[in-house]
Amino acid sequence: MNGELILFFVLAAVAIGAALGMLFSRNAVYSALFLILNFATVAVFFLLLGAPFIAMAQVTVYAGAIMVLFLFVIMLLGAEHIQHAARRGWQRPLAMLLTLVLLAESAYLIFTRSDLLTVLQPAASDYGNPQAIGMLLFSEYLLPFEVTSILLLAAMVGAIVLVKEDKKRAGGQE
Repeated sequence: MNGELILFFVLAAVAIGAALGMLFSRNAVYSALFLILNFATVAVFFLLLGAPFIAMAQVTVYAGAIMVLFLFVIMLLGAEHIQHAARRGWQRPLAMLLTLVLLAESAYLIFTRSDLLTVLQPAASDYGNPQAIGMLLFSEYLLPFEVTSILLLAAMVGAIVLVKEDKKRAGGQE
């Protein structure tokens, strides 16, 4: 077992632990922080794959910009003070069913595609460099890129509208 493989397993354990911490944390701020840790771990995976630009984009865009925006929204909305809705009886069986489906899919992929690792080819020389990504982003993927930016803008405007409504009810001003 070489050092790179050991690093992969350690990072995988950290990523899985951060994902579980995000899922099971009762505090929304802690969940967001666990998600940032998960994004940082994924960025290291990209570095191991030889894609430094994607790793930096992962850190700056997801962990930096989007998660900071999420933290602002969580803190503005006061998610810690929101009363938890009553649990419905159908949620737990549905979650268990979806978990079983996910585990069955994972087991199927692991046991039937054991040659998956041998199929992986080394990345092309222009994989992950800024020029190749820019060319693809502004030519072939221009429409999804613009749709994503509009969705992010709509989410930000929605968060602001939610906060303004809360202030109207609380203070009776504006």
